[in-house]
Amino acid sequence: MDQKLEPLFTPWKIGTCEIKNRIVLTSMGGTDLFGWMEVNHFDKVGAKFILDVAKNNAGLVLPGCQPVYNPMLGQWLYSNKKMYKDLAKWMPKFHETGAKLFVQLTAGFGRSFTISEMMENLYTNKALRVLSKPFMNLDKITATASPSPNRWSDKVPSREMTVEEIHKFIKAFGKTAKLLQDAGVDGVEIHAVHEGYLLDQFTLPYVNKRTDEYGGSFENRYRFAVEIVKEIKKVCGDAFPVSLRYSVVSKTKGFRQGAIPGEDYEEVGRTMEESEKAAKYLQDAGYDMLNCDNGTYDAWYWAHPPIYMPENCNLADVEHIKKFVDIPVVCAGRLDPKVAAESIKEGRLDGAGFARNFLADQEWVTKLMEGREEDIRPCILCHSGCFNMCHYKGVPNDQELSDSMHLARCAVNAETMQWSKHYIKKTANPKTVPIIGGGIGGMEAARVLTLRGHKPVIYEKSDVLGGTFIAASAESYKGKLRDLLTWYKREMEKLNVEIRYNTEIKDLSGFDGDVIVATGSTARVLRKVPGHEKMIEACEFLTGKEVGETVAVIGGGLTGSEIAYELALKGHKPIIVEMKDDLVSQKGVCLANSSYLREWFALNKVPVYLETTLKEVRDGSIVCTEKDGKEIEIKCDSVISSAGYIPTPLEANGNKKVHLVGDCLQIGNLRSVIWGAYETAMKI
Repeated sequence: MDQKLEPLFTPWKIGTCEIKNRIVLTSMGGTDLFGWMEVNHFDKVGAKFILDVAKNNAGLVLPGCQPVYNPMLGQWLYSNKKMYKDLAKWMPKFHETGAKLFVQLTAGFGRSFTISEMMENLYTNKALRVLSKPFMNLDKITATASPSPNRWSDKVPSREMTVEEIHKFIKAFGKTAKLLQDAGVDGVEIHAVHEGYLLDQFTLPYVNKRTDEYGGSFENRYRFAVEIVKEIKKVCGDAFPVSLRYSVVSKTKGFRQGAIPGEDYEEVGRTMEESEKAAKYLQDAGYDMLNCDNGTYDAWYWAHPPIYMPENCNLADVEHIKKFVDIPVVCAGRLDPKVAAESIKEGRLDGAGFARNFLADQEWVTKLMEGREEDIRPCILCHSGCFNMCHYKGVPNDQELSDSMHLARCAVNAETMQWSKHYIKKTANPKTVPIIGGGIGGMEAARVLTLRGHKPVIYEKSDVLGGTFIAASAESYKGKLRDLLTWYKREMEKLNVEIRYNTEIKDLSGFDGDVIVATGSTARVLRKVPGHEKMIEACEFLTGKEVGETVAVIGGGLTGSEIAYELALKGHKPIIVEMKDDLVSQKGVCLANSSYLREWFALNKVPVYLETTLKEVRDGSIVCTEKDGKEIEIKCDSVISSAGYIPTPLEANGNKKVHLVGDCLQIGNLRSVIWGAYETAMKI
């Protein structure tokens, strides 16, 4: 192990509870022990993930947050006693690992509850609203400190919670914590004065306009969170640890308006000045640890940093707040283990929080300890498997129901939380399987085939593996994607996969058995646009083609927006032209990612032309048509086309055992490529 990492593997205490090392699995929705958005029960899938993490040397493990009131079916979490008995039977197995378990409990989401189009229909139709109450009482689920707009939808506003409702929640926390304590759980974490969830909404001045004992003064705004910890301590005793998930600073300018790193803005939520006071106040109320980051749902990219956010983006603020308390402080959010270790060594931090890393590779801490860092499958911060709740103008959460119900999966690891359908099964009939194309899809198929006992042979037309992912990972800020490409290449070497470089296969007539085709796609060319030949295709730019100072990017989806972002970072002046009414108006891109890009462009005054269609490309300008039919000419030095891609499969030529994977089957994202390749390799 790298000696710089040693401080991560020293013991520490939360109250009287000793933790063997400083690695903390922070809670993620979907890794729950009692089910996620379903009838509460002891969840074997969540328990497997938690146990796998504990076996692989995490010190403190926090499963996914459990609402004390189930928003989907109206159950109180303390009502099902059987699942606590099941938990008690499982806890000895967990404790054999030497890890400690804190279960995270939440009062709910309030105005941050994720609204879908189906939910809008339930709420706005009076008859459906009544009929749906037993399983989805949106009026109750979205209630908050004061009447407020929902983060996702203008059609489902949040009403003010009653004092009676608040008191019921406080009692529920105590009852639930006692059941967890009796089941052998080491502590609980309250979620939270954090991320703009319900308890946080009570503390934030821009949400809480109450005039009773739960609003107005500092003490009143924090009363809900204070009364919860006091109730738990009363029921469970002072020695039972209670952590608090805590956002140091809200980083919020207003409803649905976050603050980009480095931005000069007026804070409407929790300022650092208030946070210094609040942290001490919450400690004195009885909280034994602060598990920290920044942000709200209105500034979601702080709590769930996409790849555009700086590494260690929350660390400085968390280190600062530690000066004002005597209890342990943990930091989470795109944290680099070596940087965290240095902070712990110097006493500026107590614990290092990681979440998505464990989805990509449950063994990453063990590999770190064994000096096998190059074997760690990296998280690429995409949110497309774990958290792809996406939102754009006029559309609430645009996400498949299966994704909504099954969070905490992983785009780069098809097995995570999907072990019942994605698992390596050895073949009884080993075959040599040609794979046409050495991109990510081809390499994932080769990896799985080899592990199953087959012999894959990759035919790659170039002299390097990676395919279009070489271009997709080329931007300066995409180091994690390049790490993934390096990981795949290393896997090919470790598994001794045969690769035939500089070998282009144009037809499949020479193959008579199973063949995997992973030939990807080609860029869509806007041939009907006069002057289209003057444009530079997106991949050409990403692989090094020079552009001028002012660059028009045609297409404001994720690829075009990321190219515009890269251009700006390199000192160019991008202009975005998009036919739709919003940027990144597509499924599968998490709001944390898309809102960062939209707000970064707005802050940096990048010209964005929405509902605008390219009509002509000229020397030194483009001509576009706006929504009202008006033609405009936009001066620019170069034009980059990001108009999408078209699948380019090879013809089967009668072979019934040709399997298409990745973009040559259907244009998707990295998740669809990897999962599809995994599933295809499992069928052979």
